[in-house]
Order: sequence, then structure tokens, then C-alpha cells
Amino acid sequence: MRGIVFLLLIFPFCASGQSQSFIEIGKFSAEKVENKIPSNWKPLTFKKIERHTTYSLVKDGETIVVKAISEASASGLTREIQINPKEYPIIQWRWKVENILRKGNVHIKEGDDYPARLYITFEYDSSKLNFFEKVKYEAARLLYGQYPPIAAINYIWESKVPVNTFIPNPYADRVMMIVLESGSDKLNQWVNEERNLYEDFKKAFGYEPPMISGVAIMTDTDNTSESAIAYYGDIVFRK
Repeated sequence: MRGIVFLLLIFPFCASGQSQSFIEIGKFSAEKVENKIPSNWKPLTFKKIERHTTYSLVKDGETIVVKAISEASASGLTREIQINPKEYPIIQWRWKVENILRKGNVHIKEGDDYPARLYITFEYDSSKLNFFEKVKYEAARLLYGQYPPIAAINYIWESKVPVNTFIPNPYADRVMMIVLESGSDKLNQWVNEERNLYEDFKKAFGYEPPMISGVAIMTDTDNTSESAIAYYGDIVFRK
């Protein structure tokens, strides 16, 4: 989406060791609505996109969640963290969307917008690259000061494509889109998700995943010029 995918891949994630039985990377329910964004999360904006999605902490019933409002806009929230996907293969979260996108289409660049997405990046590993890819990554390192992640999994709420579809992102083949929800049947209701990220990565890319380098949430409508409202609940990795 006009460079968004690449910028997400090169966003500098910082390592943070963990050893407990589960890792709460998005404990939104423990936040205060007075805070602008959740603790340990950072905004991610893009130079070529003037309009940004707005994120805020709101109360939904008795629980604090993140609300995203996108109006022909795009931006995200990111969490910098290092996690071993073999040790913590299960990721759980919940989300809710108010509408799907009429022009949304995971197959084409013009439709690469989603009311809700969860983005997981994986650390750079030169052993997984051919010569030309290594040259490309080296150029990125020289430009941005560090290597971009080797790959990413993008769990999405799509408009029409069947659930459990795996398809490379139209902007970057090292970003695999996985459709978890599709269509309008579950609009305006909280949907609990649970995925084996470790197995999803192996199915998507055909090799053992390296360390996770970070997680992002994003609601974006810049390509379709539509609007979307979504909510994100707590995000947890489990053994």
C-alpha cells in the first residue's frame, strides 16, 4: 500500500527477553482511557500518507480496548519485543469491526486495505536469502541502520476471500496474508482468535521461523478511500 508494507518491515524493533508461561504484549484492559496509546506501544506513520488512522483507549462495556478510526487513511501501533515462536507458538487476541470495505481485495494493491489486521514480524536471517535478496537487505541496512525483518505474518479481516486463505501481500512476497475473518456476518461483535503462529509460518514460508521481532495492529483504508472503525482487545502469546 504505497510503501506501507516495506516500512512495517524495516521498523526498528528492540529485543526484550521473556521466560514466563505466557507473554502479554497488549494488556490493553489494564490501561487508563486518559492515556493516548497503550504502554510500550508506538505510533507508526508513513511519509507518503498524509492522513493517519487515529487510535485511542476507550471503554467497551467494563473493559478498556483500543479503538481505531480510519478515514481514507493509514497508520498503525507497534510493540517492540523479541519472542521465540517455537517456545511461544500460540497467539490469542480479540477484535471487533463495525464494517467491511466494499473495495477491499487481498489480491490487488488497490484493495490492500482492512478494517482490522494483526501484523507479526520476524528477525533478519541471511541464511534464508539468495544473493540478490542479500544485496537488497544490505542496501536497506545501509539506508536505515539495520536489517529489515526476514518475513511477516499478517492476520486480516477481509471482505470476500474465504477464511484460512494464505496469499502473499501484493506489495511484498515476504509478507503472508492469512484471512481469519471474512465478510459481514460477525460485524459489531467481539471475535476471539487463536492461531499457532509457529505452524502458520512454516506453512506460509516452508522453513522454521526465526525470532519474532515485533507486533503491530493496523486499520487502514488509504487505497480504497473508504472508512472503517475497529476495536482491539488484549494480545497474548502462550507456550
